[in-house]
Amino acid sequence: LVVPAYIYNMKSLKEIVVLGELLAISSIVMCLLFILVDMGRPERFWHMIPFIGKLRLGQSILAWDSVALTFYLILNFIIVSHFLFRAFKIKDYSKKYVVPLILLSIPAGIAIHTVTAFLYNGIAARPFWNSAILAPKFLASAFCSGPALMIILFQILRKSTKLHIEDSAIWKLAELMAYTMFFNLFLTGAEVFKEVYSNTEHRVFTDYLYFGIGEHNKIVPFGWMAIIFDVVAFVLFLVPATRKNFITLNIGAVLIYFGVYIEKGIGLIIPGFTPDSLGYIYEYFPSWTEIFVTIGVFSTGFLLYTILLKVAVPIILGEFNYKKIPAG
Repeated sequence: LVVPAYIYNMKSLKEIVVLGELLAISSIVMCLLFILVDMGRPERFWHMIPFIGKLRLGQSILAWDSVALTFYLILNFIIVSHFLFRAFKIKDYSKKYVVPLILLSIPAGIAIHTVTAFLYNGIAARPFWNSAILAPKFLASAFCSGPALMIILFQILRKSTKLHIEDSAIWKLAELMAYTMFFNLFLTGAEVFKEVYSNTEHRVFTDYLYFGIGEHNKIVPFGWMAIIFDVVAFVLFLVPATRKNFITLNIGAVLIYFGVYIEKGIGLIIPGFTPDSLGYIYEYFPSWTEIFVTIGVFSTGFLLYTILLKVAVPIILGEFNYKKIPAG
């Protein structure tokens, strides 16, 4: 959202950047919670806090991920706080102060997805992840799934509040998503071609994802589901008639979100572990504990975004400012 608004000076998107920044804050908190979950020992999380814990930056890529996420969280919090505080004071925000921070948030946003990809990319013992295109693929898919969620949220906000969000802003987001989804599909195709054409022993991971190995084929439907969802959404967003029809637009947004979620969850993690390093195949399915923990993290993120909007929307609309604070 920030790139087209401030790099290409799209005014309709500038007006809703703060809503995207609030979503970024909620999403980063969710990411940090997932790190906490993945560590398995919550009391050790303080080791991952910059300037407090012992990060072991020379040995742990997860520590770099924690640093990147924390920096991006602080950066977005400062930007949003300045926007809302100046609006609360009925003053314009300081461009000299905010614009450099917003421009800084662009490489910072790229960094968090890149470092996350490096968590997998650097593991030589897992050939399915040990690919140079994993980082750009993470970026491409993030630039699809994030705006897809925003498109749906912006429509909900238009219906439930007095916020004026132009159709042109939503359509422009959808157009940009079509380009990034093409890049994502291109990278997927390049990766599949490399595995199939070279036909080395490492092809077994791709075969497991898309065709199964013998009777082990539980995730095959999900592998193809992600491809179909992404292709259909790409076509819906590429064609102007369907991109500007809110029914097909919303269908495309939902397909992209779940397509990317399946691709980066079931389609990336499970094949990377299957077969294992000894050649054994164990069919994985999440336990109820894992499912409920995941639901809990997502619920926390949505709850936080709801609370932030409860504060931000009245300030943006001018319904709550320093002149309207009740006496006493």
